[in-house]
Amino acid sequence: VGLFAGCSKAELGRIAAAADELSLPAGAALMREGERGREFVVIVEGEVEVQKGGRRLRAMGPGEFAGEIALVADVPRTATVTATTPVRLLVLSDHAFQRLIRETPSIASKVLAVLGERLHATGA
Repeated sequence: VGLFAGCSKAELGRIAAAADELSLPAGAALMREGERGREFVVIVEGEVEVQKGGRRLRAMGPGEFAGEIALVADVPRTATVTATTPVRLLVLSDHAFQRLIRETPSIASKVLAVLGERLHATGA
């Protein structure tokens, strides 16, 4: 996953241990625009659609992620993400991420660098 691309194998192991696995049916909303974000998701299997203001932005599939801003900022969701097929996800809550950062501070700078690059690329 791009967000954790700079992490070592040991750091990735800690991240995986902090995440939960979740399966959802097609049609389930993973996150809704305007709501407070509390988790980050990585798509393991299946596909989702991203919409903003009711307009389709793009589809996402395995290996892609959404909700990363919720890990570092208490801001409303910028888009709605809905499963278009049954999906299997890895979910990392904001609390689990904060605990992970306290226990393994080296992860923080790597994740923030990727978030900065992604925000710059999207013009946010």
